Parts: sequence; structure tokens; C-alpha cells
Amino acid sequence: MENSTDKKHKRRPRYKGTHPKKFSTKYKEHNPEKYQETIQKIIEKGNTPAGMHRSICVDEILDFFNISPGQIGLDATLGYGGHTLEMLKKIAFKGHLYALDRDPIELEKTKQRLTNLGYGSDVLTIQHLNFSDIDYLVLDTGLFDFVLADLGLSSMQIDNPERGFTFKSDGPLDLRMDPLKGISAAERLRELSKDEIEGMLIENADEPYAKEIANQIITSYSLGHMINTTKQFYEVIKNALSFLPKDNRDMLIKKSAQRSFQALRIDVNHEFESLYAFLEKLPTVLKPGGKVAILSFHSGEDRLVKKSFKYFKNAGEYKEISNGPIRPSMNEQISNSRSKSAKLRWAIKS
Repeated sequence: MENSTDKKHKRRPRYKGTHPKKFSTKYKEHNPEKYQETIQKIIEKGNTPAGMHRSICVDEILDFFNISPGQIGLDATLGYGGHTLEMLKKIAFKGHLYALDRDPIELEKTKQRLTNLGYGSDVLTIQHLNFSDIDYLVLDTGLFDFVLADLGLSSMQIDNPERGFTFKSDGPLDLRMDPLKGISAAERLRELSKDEIEGMLIENADEPYAKEIANQIITSYSLGHMINTTKQFYEVIKNALSFLPKDNRDMLIKKSAQRSFQALRIDVNHEFESLYAFLEKLPTVLKPGGKVAILSFHSGEDRLVKKSFKYFKNAGEYKEISNGPIRPSMNEQISNSRSKSAKLRWAIKS
């Protein structure tokens, strides 16, 4: 029988230099609760540690909700669970919070993290569900006192190159929120015609060089060059914009790449369709006087939220809506660069 002392100690993967550069070897960021001092140093520099997500507009959201112990709420986009945790504290184990996420990978990690903090099934129910299906959820939960939706991409998804959400590191061009459903971004891109790609880039990201990028994508395919990875997609965009003035070309290419990744991600995950369905069903899941707050991060999302709130306000479903978007404080924008594009809007049910 093997003695426990005979078992070989398993070392962490080795890496070159003084600090791990690859996501897979960033062991401290994968276990932030274990390395608080290191994590805090990264946050103080205005950065978000790999594998973590910093919730945005927490104080503004909590002030608006004014949650009382015993209330029933919904976090429609669980993510890392930062907003969820703060709302759970306000409920004070006397109400119940439901939380949804379409990403099964991050959902399980967050569920375990919150369970370890003492929030079990008596106060928190987490479901793998798209928020577009809240009408099915409410059949079991009853109406909500408050509903939150953070439409931003989680930092954990951005930082993991295997998910394909960024061109900073090479990885498969996937972009799916739920990698178990649908087709990857690489597959989707091959399905589209030049005109469809151009339309997608304009509609989903207001991309000014949509025509040039669409042309280059089709040209690449015609030459037998596949676009299967994030770096390959970035290189196509870079080649498409080689005509730009040299002095600010790199900056413009980076911005176009960010918009192009965003546009393709929205298309692959049917994000606008899901958001539209969610907004249409929202008034039906709120109690009288119930509150909803939505954080958006680009103009397409914000337009949909703004139009929906105004429409239902005029229809008498909402008695009050926010007068324009609420932006993160300047201090938050400085300390967390990913908050700069955030817009918060709210509504109160009649």
C-alpha cells in the first residue's frame, strides 16, 4: 500500500521571468482570496487581476434599490458575483436572491465562491439560464422587488485566451458566452457574405471601416487563409487598415479590432435579441413599486434600454425612469479603467 509520504509533490507549472505572463500560470489571480495583498496591489494600480472581475457602480445601484431584509431580488447576470454579494448583505439572510448566468464555466466558480462565504440555497438560488427567459423563472419565484442586469463582459472571460474574447493573447476565435451551445465565432464568420459582415460591424459596433474589414476577410478566405484564432482575426483587421496614416495607425487599428470583436461577439451570442426579450418581459416580473437597474457598456445596448424604458413609461408600466444615464464616479473611472464606458439606467414599476 502506497504511503502518503511516498507521493510526489506536484509543483506549479514553471514559467520564465519573475512573474507568470500566461493566464494558465497566473496562480495568484486564480485564487484571489488566498493572495489578497498581491491582488490589492494590482487593483491600486487601476488594473483588474486576471481571473477576477470588479463590479461597477455598486454604490449607485445599492442606493437606488434601497434593499430591505426580506425582499426578493434577481441578479440577471451573475458573473463574478460582486453585485450579488453586496445585495445578499443587504437582504441579511431574511429574503432571497435569485441569480442567472448563461456561462456555465464561470457560474460554477462563482457559486462555489459564494457558498464558501456562507450563502447557501436558503438565501441564494443560482441557475444556468439566459435572462431572456425570465418569464419562465418568475413562474417559480414569484414577482421581484428588484432586478439588476450588468450587460458587460466579465473580466474573467476577457482574460482567459481559451474563450477567444480578446486579441491580447492568441486563442481560438470562439466568443461564446456558453461554449456548449451554438457555433464558434470562427464558424459564424465563415457563414457570412461580405455584405452581411459589413452590416454586422456597422449595426453591432458602429465600425467606421466596416467595408474595408469585410473586404479583407473575404479576400483572406479566397486566398485560402483561415481565420480560426484571435490573432488571425486581428491580423486581418490590421491588413485591412494598412492604408491609414502611419502616425496614429496602431491606435486606430486597436480600436477597430475592439469594435470588430464586440460586433462578432454580439452576433454569435444573439445579444441584442436576448436583451430585447429581457426588456420586453421586465415589467411582467416586477412587483408594484419594484425596481430595475441596467448597466450597459456600448451605445447599441444603451439605446435599447433607453427606448424600452421610455416606451413602458409612456404605456404606464413604469411610473418613473432615470433622467438620462448615470456614469461611474471619476474616482471609480480612475481606479478601474473598465468602468469608463459604463452607463446605468433605472426604472420603477407602476
